[in-house]
Amino acid sequence: VQLQAFGGGLVQAGGSLRLSCAASGRTFGSSTMAWFRQAPAKEREFVARISWSSWGDGNTYYADSVKGRFTISRDKAENARVYLQMNSLKPEDTAVYYCAHERRVTVASTVNGYRTWGQGTQVTVSS
Repeated sequence: VQLQAFGGGLVQAGGSLRLSCAASGRTFGSSTMAWFRQAPAKEREFVARISWSSWGDGNTYYADSVKGRFTISRDKAENARVYLQMNSLKPEDTAVYYCAHERRVTVASTVNGYRTWGQGTQVTVSS
């Protein structure tokens, strides 16, 4: 599986952005895709995840810092694309955002829980 993230940019505080993650390769069956972010001089941190299987969609889960502001979703018509809608952005949301994939349903919220990573996309929120 290869991942490619899109949609970063510069936005003012209170604004919105939508990130996309396109997966190619063997993406059918059970999967979990997640977004992480890494600010300068900080460790990469979990943002949100979504999982699904052949039986249907699984749960979504969010970091407390983004709950109520960010929404993760997937395009069921295009099994291998996941989105992160980011609303009410704050300067502290500024980071490089990464998408990650694991070929199973997982509740992992750590970097070690995902084997495949895309390149990051920069999100900058100005005050």
